[in-house]
Amino acid sequence: MQMQGQVYRSTGSWYVVKVGDSFYDCKMKGKIRLKGLKTTNPVAVGDHVDIELEQKGDQTLGLIKNIHDRKNYIIRRSVKLSKQVQIVAANIDQVFLMITLNNPPTSTTFIDRYLVAAEAYGIPVRLLFNKLDSYDMDDFAEMKFLADTYREIGYTCVGTSVVEDRNIDKVEELMKDKTSLFAGHSGVGKSSLINLIAPELELSVKEISEQHIQGKHTTTFAEMFDLDIGAKIIDSPGIKGFGLVEFDDQEIADYFPEFNEHQQDCKFNNCLHDKEPKCAVKKAVEADQIPYFRYQSYLKILHSEEDTYRKDIHHQK
Repeated sequence: MQMQGQVYRSTGSWYVVKVGDSFYDCKMKGKIRLKGLKTTNPVAVGDHVDIELEQKGDQTLGLIKNIHDRKNYIIRRSVKLSKQVQIVAANIDQVFLMITLNNPPTSTTFIDRYLVAAEAYGIPVRLLFNKLDSYDMDDFAEMKFLADTYREIGYTCVGTSVVEDRNIDKVEELMKDKTSLFAGHSGVGKSSLINLIAPELELSVKEISEQHIQGKHTTTFAEMFDLDIGAKIIDSPGIKGFGLVEFDDQEIADYFPEFNEHQQDCKFNNCLHDKEPKCAVKKAVEADQIPYFRYQSYLKILHSEEDTYRKDIHHQK
C-alpha cells in the first residue's frame, strides 16, 4: 500500500518518514534524479514523499518511491564533492540564521551568501544575533549597527541570549504555525536556543573549542521536530562556510533588495554594478545609501571568489 508522508530525518542512506502520527524507517527505491541536480542527498528533510511499506521479519520498513515537487529549498555546494550540491532542507516557511560576533565569529560575507541563497527561492530569513550576554560595549555597538542595517533592508533582526532568556519569546512567536530551519556556524547556540523553547527535545549541546574558536559539530544530519506550539523546526548541521550554486551574473543584484530602487537609474540596462560607467548602484554606495560591506559581498559573489560556485548547476526560479 502506498502512502504519502514527510521526511523528518536523513542520515544519508536511511530516512525517517512521518505518515499521520506514525514514523517509519525508509530507504530509497533505486536512484531518483531530480531535474538533473547532482546532489549528495536526493531526498531531504522536509520533502513530501510517497512510500510503500514492506514487512521484514518483525520490522516494518518503507521504500521511498516518489518525491513530490518542492515549493522551495535551501541548497549549498557540497564541501567534499565539489561537483555536487547538498539540499539542506526543503519546503520551509522561514530560516532563522543565528549569528555571533566573536564566539564563534560570523562574517557579513557568510550572512550575505546565505541571504542570497534564501532570496533566490523566496524564503524569508530572520537574523538572530545570539549570546548578547557575552557582548562588551564594542560588540554591542557592532551588533546594533549590523541589526539596524539589515532591518533597513527589510530583514527581521532579533537579539537573543539563552543564558538570560532574552527575546526567546519573540523567536517563539515568529515560529508559530510555520516550518522553520535553524542555521548558522557550529557553536552559535542553535541547539541551546531550541532546547530553551522545546526542552523535551533534549538536543545535544557542546562547548566552543578554545583552540579554534569554533563550535564542535553536535548535529551531523538535519532533523525536523514537531513542537507543542504548533510549529515545526529543522535543526541543521553547523557549517563553516556557505558555498553558493552560481547564479547568472545579471540576476545576482536582484537578490540584494537595497539595490532595486537604484539599479533602474544605471546608464546600461545590463549593468553589473562593477566597472561600468554611470552606475547608480555604485553612486548609492559612495553616498552611503547602500552599505559598503553589502556591496563588497555582492562583488565577491559576482566574481565567484573562494571557488565556492558551480557554473553547471542552476537554481530554480
